[in-house]
Amino acid sequence: ALAAAAAAAAAAAALAAAAAAAAAAAALAAAAAAVPVAVAAAAAAPAMMRAAIVIGMALGAEAFSARRAPMTMKTAAKSSYKITLLPGDGIGPEITQATVGVLDALSKKTGVTFEFDEADIGGIAVDNHNDPFPAETLAKCQSADSVLLACIGGYKWDNNPRELRPESGLLKMRGSMGLFANLRPAKVIPQLIEASTLKPEVLEGVDIMVVRELTGDVYFGKPKGIEERNGERVGFDNMIYSESEIVRISKVAFDVAKARGSKVVSIDKANVLDVSQLWREVVTTTQQEYAPDVELSHMYVDNAAMQLIRWPKQFDTIVCGNIFGDILSDEASMLVGSLGMLPSASLGDPSSPGVFEPCHGSAPDIAGEDKANPLAMILSAAMMLKYDLSQPELSDMLEEAVESVLDSGIRTPDIAAEGQTPVGCKEMGEAVAKAIEKMPAPVTA
Repeated sequence: ALAAAAAAAAAAAALAAAAAAAAAAAALAAAAAAVPVAVAAAAAAPAMMRAAIVIGMALGAEAFSARRAPMTMKTAAKSSYKITLLPGDGIGPEITQATVGVLDALSKKTGVTFEFDEADIGGIAVDNHNDPFPAETLAKCQSADSVLLACIGGYKWDNNPRELRPESGLLKMRGSMGLFANLRPAKVIPQLIEASTLKPEVLEGVDIMVVRELTGDVYFGKPKGIEERNGERVGFDNMIYSESEIVRISKVAFDVAKARGSKVVSIDKANVLDVSQLWREVVTTTQQEYAPDVELSHMYVDNAAMQLIRWPKQFDTIVCGNIFGDILSDEASMLVGSLGMLPSASLGDPSSPGVFEPCHGSAPDIAGEDKANPLAMILSAAMMLKYDLSQPELSDMLEEAVESVLDSGIRTPDIAAEGQTPVGCKEMGEAVAKAIEKMPAPVTA
């Protein structure tokens, strides 16, 4: 079903570029028909994280533009894939190396091969190219089947001009590749419930998906800048969303929710922000017209920040704009005890691959000390296999290997409980690889 849906979406994208409006409309209808099949298949897949990314959403004729493209798998299932690696800064090279070792073990076990090509992003790209996301890196990403990003940033570049800061590379990448939707699962893992600072009874059963819009809001809005007014400097940014951008991310959230608990909480600050008033109105209308079977509620962002700590089990799927999602998804990550455990997927334009990355930062204070936790990046690779490469069975193998390692009591310093002896990044990666080696080979048709 996933392969069929991906094929339908790819055909729709091709028709949009080459055919007349009538043909494009027909292709959209075909993609829309494929959505329920993809949702059902994703919901049935056994996995540690039950995120569901719906394939080929029909968003209207404008959906084929780069800014309004439907979210889809770029690559059908095959025996060999080209992966662009973006190790970035800080602990990035270490967790990338550990993840490549795990994927190599998966390749030996299954026969599916991966060709890796590295490129620079973030601070290292500033040093090497005077650009946090150079054209060479964009070309390598666009030519790949999928992209694995580690992390960016560090103290070294904090005082750079805005355009030469590592974070600007992320924004440039998202805009250039049409990555409008970020999905961050925050599911409490029983083996690690003691690693959280919250009480176990608050955390048991927590399974949240944060759907964050990535290419709008105050991070991308214009005008923006710092200028002199009345004898003093003034800084300003523009918090802005169009209806089409809100509709697009809302549909992603509703489709994700259909494969989960059919509940969506939309986050805004509609009591004081005009842009949030529009957000709430559009999300409400979209739910009524597109997903009447999904329960929708609204919550102010400040209340949501409190409720995530007070009673996180009330949430299933959360949809929010860029800046609110940036903050709340990091907060939700601590429900599971460590940012080092959480993967994410950034998807959107069907002509470009998705980007899969851990939620944590570059941790420059421990870079090169073999103390990093590679599991979030390994689990990001699992999301890549499932949602970008049409290999759900291999994704499940990766997730099961991680579960097996955690069951055995192996921990990195960030998730080690009192009395446990932590292992390093390299050893954790090797442990996951060994767990894969012990698995039976998958049965092929």
